Amino acid sequence: MPLLPSPLPSSAAYIDAFSRAGLPVLRHTARAFEELRGAEHPPGAREIAAVVLADPLMTLRLLTHLESNRRASQNHDITTIERAVLMLGVEPFFTAFSALPTVEDTLAAHPKALVVVLKLIARARRAATLAREFATMRRDHEVQEITVATLLREATEIVCAIHAPTLTLEAIARRQADPARPAAEVQREVFGVSAAELQHALIAAWRLPGLLAGLLDSDHADNPRVRTITLATRFARHQARGWTSPALQDDLAELEALLHQPRESLLQRLGVPADLRAGLLPDTQAE
Repeated sequence: MPLLPSPLPSSAAYIDAFSRAGLPVLRHTARAFEELRGAEHPPGAREIAAVVLADPLMTLRLLTHLESNRRASQNHDITTIERAVLMLGVEPFFTAFSALPTVEDTLAAHPKALVVVLKLIARARRAATLAREFATMRRDHEVQEITVATLLREATEIVCAIHAPTLTLEAIARRQADPARPAAEVQREVFGVSAAELQHALIAAWRLPGLLAGLLDSDHADNPRVRTITLATRFARHQARGWTSPALQDDLAELEALLHQPRESLLQRLGVPADLRAGLLPDTQAE
């Protein structure tokens, strides 16, 4: 299916277009699967899951495949990637996910959009790593589910950038021209819908497991697990601008409250370079 050159009339129209086009994966992911399949010793579910979790698109592809091929005897959701691989079986997994289309080939004629997609994916990975750390610090019992949900938090923007690269670059240009404008406002202006609105529609249409869907639901913003995902995603976005980004101060204050961690300990856990930590301490501590 050709990439979308102009906006569609509704969320439903976008869902239909994205569903028919399918999800490509990173070229690295496709190559890693080929290597694992051809290895002398058959890979285990954990090895395969590690490759899947490095690629939010492959993660989404696996979960939607599992749900669309759900067995009548399956009476519970599969919400972690290793369990998903175990449910399919190693050989059936490779059969289902062979000769995958790649992001790089899909966007070969749109190099600027490809850079955007790769940056979004890198940010999603960083957010998932942070969320896993935060969930562990909170002694949460659903660390794996929180990690997966965080990885998928920005999947809608990634999918839009892949299937509608021209519109995505236009939205980015408008935000850069007027940074004070809310992202949702610009998205509605360019796409006709916001990323959040489209995400709700995608979650329903692609039938993500209920637990993951709940963790991605902004209506549950006060839930500590949802807060963990939100703050990890926000922190990754702000950190991408550098450790001196002013927005990090508010993020850190909210993380202190969520994790019950003093600022200095939190900065160390986050891997902030020692020479930059003083600049991220509250004014009362920095003096």
